[in-house]
Amino acid sequence: MSTAAAVLLIAFAVCLFSGVPIVFSLGLAAIAGLWAADFDLIVLAQRTISGTQVFTLLAIPGFVLAGDLMMHGGLSRRLVRLCQVLVQHVTGGLGMVTVLSATFFAAISGSAPATTAAIGGIMVPEMERHGWSRRFAAALSTAAGPIGQMIPPSIPMVIWGVVAEQSITKLFLAGIVPGILIAIGLMTVCWFAARAQGIPKATRRATARELLVALNDGKWALAAPLVILGGIYGGIFTPTEASAIGVAYAFVVGMFIYRELKVRDLPGILLQSMRTTTIVCSIIAVASAFGWLVAIEQLPTVIAEAILSVSSNPIVILMMINVLLLFIGAIMDNVAAMIILGGVLTSIGASLGLDPIHLGAIVVINFAIGMATPPFGYSLFVGAAISRLSVEEVSKALWPMLLVKILVLALITYVPGVVLALPRLLG
Repeated sequence: MSTAAAVLLIAFAVCLFSGVPIVFSLGLAAIAGLWAADFDLIVLAQRTISGTQVFTLLAIPGFVLAGDLMMHGGLSRRLVRLCQVLVQHVTGGLGMVTVLSATFFAAISGSAPATTAAIGGIMVPEMERHGWSRRFAAALSTAAGPIGQMIPPSIPMVIWGVVAEQSITKLFLAGIVPGILIAIGLMTVCWFAARAQGIPKATRRATARELLVALNDGKWALAAPLVILGGIYGGIFTPTEASAIGVAYAFVVGMFIYRELKVRDLPGILLQSMRTTTIVCSIIAVASAFGWLVAIEQLPTVIAEAILSVSSNPIVILMMINVLLLFIGAIMDNVAAMIILGGVLTSIGASLGLDPIHLGAIVVINFAIGMATPPFGYSLFVGAAISRLSVEEVSKALWPMLLVKILVLALITYVPGVVLALPRLLG
């Protein structure tokens, strides 16, 4: 390893573990690395700007704004009501409502923290009112939120598609089955938890009339993913164009059909979306400069060779990759991690003969799990905030849910057909 590479990594580690925000950690480390490599610091500005000059990244602000408009426009509340009618009679039904609602909302927002906030804000107090412990309710909302990273439209899938130069449409398809499997696993946890906590189930099934009323009230919310994803997979528009369609759809439904979105709400919603987009895009920009220096110093090749030298067994190597990504996802922003590790992971994937779409699903799902994992998972912070509990209290109730996610991760890692079945339909 060169001196510049060592300086880069040491500076980044020192900044990160000193509590310096990730975007500044990346920037300061890049400056230190460029200085050690005797590059002009103008390179930092050039690479930071060029890192954002990718058309596909325009999908990010679109999907963020669409999710915020749908959350404020009444779509999330109607999804919750529909899910409640469907499973209210099942043991653990109210917990399952949280999972199902998060899964539906994930197909709208594409964001883990947004899904946790939208669904958890409604369901945590509701579950507690019906006898569930607040810890479990908060942990469930935290665990269900990252389904938004898997079910399309997924913002991390867009970013990985740019980093690895892969089809975003195929990556979207690769996340559907893992997302559904995790949702089923979390609902199973709810069933066992309800029995353990002695939570009574509803005394009756919803009537046909109640179901029809809920379907009619929620039909516009249910149609949102059909419009967005149907247009992408039908070849009508690209993922970037789909994000704009999503914004228009959310605005029209919230403003003129449900009439819960008011003109006076728009400045606040736009400001919230701009904050989220600014955070994501700032990290992408600075991480691009950091990643360029990593590539110049040939760190991906060095790390890939080090991992491959441990064993020639693909099963062992894939397990090492998962452990590494789970650890990094728990302590670092996943956008920055994907950009920094993109070269390393694609090199290892090529050496193992992994399908690039399969590799992308493994990466994104690892980091989705990291969103709900102590100590620094974003969804974990959101879940703790909406429940007014400490991160430690929520974390203690998370472990059964994290175990379910890791089991699904192992399945999709070693059985590629689970994630590749749908992308292969596109040819």
